[in-house]
Amino acid sequence: MKLNLRSTTTVCLLILLVLVGDSMARRGRARGRTKSRMQIGLPITGKYRDPESDQYYNNNNGAKITLASHFDYEYVLGHKIAFLCVARGTPRPTITWFKDGVEIFSHLYLHVHEWYIGKDKVKSKIEIDPATQMDAGVYECTADNMYSIDRRSFKTDFSIAFD
Repeated sequence: MKLNLRSTTTVCLLILLVLVGDSMARRGRARGRTKSRMQIGLPITGKYRDPESDQYYNNNNGAKITLASHFDYEYVLGHKIAFLCVARGTPRPTITWFKDGVEIFSHLYLHVHEWYIGKDKVKSKIEIDPATQMDAGVYECTADNMYSIDRRSFKTDFSIAFD
């Protein structure tokens, strides 16, 4: 059987459409809670290429985020936004906040609160009040200690409230 360039291109495009359609259909399905090794950037299998990486990321003393705010958050302009992140590890992890990949610090409208709980746990919360259009984006809480790093992301967008 002889295929010309046009029929080969058509077959390739059809295969591509089927693959893209299949992946788009899967995006909307409900998913259960994920463990930290299932976060973006880590292998899906939970296995690492070398034993050193596996020991680093799966260390029992490593920083682990145990509680975090919901991933997708819609806020009302002029109201307060708050994100929470709780982590544990030995030694106690340090929590750092990022917005769109850039580290953020407290200022007039953004406050970072932190509480130490016991000898191995830390709770951190950021509050933005009042929220503006510029506050929309992807926020990330990163917990790290000498054994590992764990992170959670929070996507935000605004809505306008009509009174």
